[in-house]
Amino acid sequence: MNSSIPTLIGRRFLAAAASLIFVIVMVFSITNILPGDAADALLGQGATPEAVAALHHDMGLDQPAFFRFWSWLWGVLHGNFGHSLLNGLSVAKSIGPRLYNSLLLAGASAAVSVPVSLFLGMTSAIWKDTAYDRIVSVIILGMVSVPEFVIATMAVYIFAVRLHLLPALADVSSVHSLGQFLTAFFMPVASLALVTLAQMVRMTRAAMADTLSAAYIEMALLKGVGPARLILVHAIPNAIGPIVNAVALSLSSLLGGVVVIEVVFTYPGIAGLMVDAVSSRDVPMVQACALVFCVIYLLLTTFADIVTILSLPRGRKA
Repeated sequence: MNSSIPTLIGRRFLAAAASLIFVIVMVFSITNILPGDAADALLGQGATPEAVAALHHDMGLDQPAFFRFWSWLWGVLHGNFGHSLLNGLSVAKSIGPRLYNSLLLAGASAAVSVPVSLFLGMTSAIWKDTAYDRIVSVIILGMVSVPEFVIATMAVYIFAVRLHLLPALADVSSVHSLGQFLTAFFMPVASLALVTLAQMVRMTRAAMADTLSAAYIEMALLKGVGPARLILVHAIPNAIGPIVNAVALSLSSLLGGVVVIEVVFTYPGIAGLMVDAVSSRDVPMVQACALVFCVIYLLLTTFADIVTILSLPRGRKA
């Protein structure tokens, strides 16, 4: 391996660490400038100033922001996100099951969208400017133009309201078999996967098309390399980096789509928990959920960058 590759990977990890520090500061700062707080949400508009002040003191909200930040950061570094201001439960324990549900939904969506998008993107690039390519491009363009909430709402109307084939709500607590899993997850997964798939196909096609138009591909053709060997040996290995980047960036967009899908289908995931926490001004819960989303996004983008570095020609040299 080229000696500069570990240096590049080390720099990427340092950049990710710096980004994480920035994210931690921003998450705390933004959540602390939100109007209102948990005391207002608990006591209501008719509460007296004395009652609000007393509850602020009990919750520690009357301390300076600097001290609250360091106390929160120290807890985060030790895996302690504090306790909910509304029910006093551990934030980490509350997030755990919800995070599992969200990862299950995102994983099922990725399992559907990644293979299909890679196939469509690569074949569209291989058969560029053919009728197949144009049909796929038109369909993908239409899918990209439709937001997640529209697809989810249409799915509920068609499959739940009109046809009565699937439940409108994703009740994951009742899933005990493959059939029940497919019934509960079909609409949320389909709604989330369609938009992700559309973005991934476009980016995969662009990456593969750029590789196929490179000079070394033309040289291989002039040397008489067959189509199968040209694609499998010469094109795909050199397109891995851009394609992985496309996949990682598209999967990171799942984080935004998960919020919409969980709200539409009342899915018990971390995004729904975050929405409820924002409405009730439960700052520790909002901070923890936002930090989890940001860390997952950083992990995906860092992984994509490292794969890109390793996939460079100089990175594959022994």
